[in-house]
Amino acid sequence: MARARTVHRCSDCGATTPQWVGRCPGCGAWSTLEEEVAAAPVAAPAWAGWGTEGGAEPARPSTDGGLVAVVPRPTGVEELDRVLSGGLVPGSVTLLGGAPGTGKSTLVLQASAGLARAGATVLYACAEESPAQVRDRARRLDALHDRLWLVGESLVPRVLAAVDEVRPDVLVVDSAQSVADPEVSSTPGSATQVREVAQRLVREAKARDLAVVLIGHVTKEGALAGPRVLEHVVDTVLELDGDRHHALRLLRAVKHRFGSTSELGLFELGERGLEGVPDPSGLFLADRLPGVAGSTVVPTIEGHRPLLVEVQALVASSSLSEPRRSSTGLDRGRVSLLLAVLAKRVGLAVAGQDVYALAAGGVRVTEPGADLALALAVTSATTSVPVPPDVVACGEVGLAGEVRTVASVERRLSEAARLGFTRAVVPASSPAPPPGIDVVRVRSLKEAIAALRLVPDP
Repeated sequence: MARARTVHRCSDCGATTPQWVGRCPGCGAWSTLEEEVAAAPVAAPAWAGWGTEGGAEPARPSTDGGLVAVVPRPTGVEELDRVLSGGLVPGSVTLLGGAPGTGKSTLVLQASAGLARAGATVLYACAEESPAQVRDRARRLDALHDRLWLVGESLVPRVLAAVDEVRPDVLVVDSAQSVADPEVSSTPGSATQVREVAQRLVREAKARDLAVVLIGHVTKEGALAGPRVLEHVVDTVLELDGDRHHALRLLRAVKHRFGSTSELGLFELGERGLEGVPDPSGLFLADRLPGVAGSTVVPTIEGHRPLLVEVQALVASSSLSEPRRSSTGLDRGRVSLLLAVLAKRVGLAVAGQDVYALAAGGVRVTEPGADLALALAVTSATTSVPVPPDVVACGEVGLAGEVRTVASVERRLSEAARLGFTRAVVPASSPAPPPGIDVVRVRSLKEAIAALRLVPDP
């Protein structure tokens, strides 16, 4: 009989150590080691004999054999299909992660209904909720369909038995942390269980030509829960992001073996589930108050989509020895860098001031192309001189105060012109603008501030 032993396994990388230590010896993460009981191996692992029947498959030149076309199956959810480069590929495994309440299960249920309406058979394994709960949500989302099957199982062998019975085209597992393999002695949700379950489902997906969708939880730091091998073994990793206090949801592909990872899907969470946003720029600027100091509109690029976002700044006198530096939706390091450049290169008196910076609408803006707009917003908030309401600004700001060009300026300005903006402050090396918008070319942050007359004449 196998003798049980206790090990401590890292929930990030899966490395083991016989006793608990504060820092994982494998990946260096702190406080990620979890105790689990594992049986000592008494025989060769199950995979040891794979591929031995009839000998190993010989290597072949890459030109030997015909090309197999990868044909994705559309889900019927336009924004999801955009990120997936057309839809789900048969035999692929997709991992969807996101914080609680962002709408992961809702999105997958809507996609399951879309697949069912298109003629695919979908099996939805409810490991966290009961089939009755999922059925009630499907009713509210108008997602009930005869080709959408529900099974309330949390053990992998029983889920696969349901697959044998239903013969689906798509298998949804909600969630990866709630499904367990009884052959693994660890508790459900442990790093070992998550890894073994994922690897087994990947094998079944390839063997059955079955598209599998796994819903995954995230940690408090925003990373996918479970060992990193979970992300390595799947074909696609999607992240559904959004502030739970806002209706906007952003879907990105962190990894995608069948297409680009630069696409962005935008949804609005409502009573009818997640609905695609046809005009995200108009949504972000709908409640904007023109003529208020401390506000600048920046044309950003998310994937291949241009988006217009309002960045705001508020500068107030501080009674603290270390003034506050607060940012929401913006990179805190970039905000600190720009404040230092404004103080040193422009002479703006922000050193002893509290500074609050915000990307309005619940969106995150992290690209360097927003530097110039944010610097202008801080300057405007400091001098109480508003940026003209018909102006947008984009450009990267360097430590010397220079303004550097950014990618896809033409598409950014075309989107700005579509929404009625007539002027743009851009780096001097930017290409010619599209029709309908005039550009103000600047070489430095000081030139940009002077061009918009944000500093009153003495």
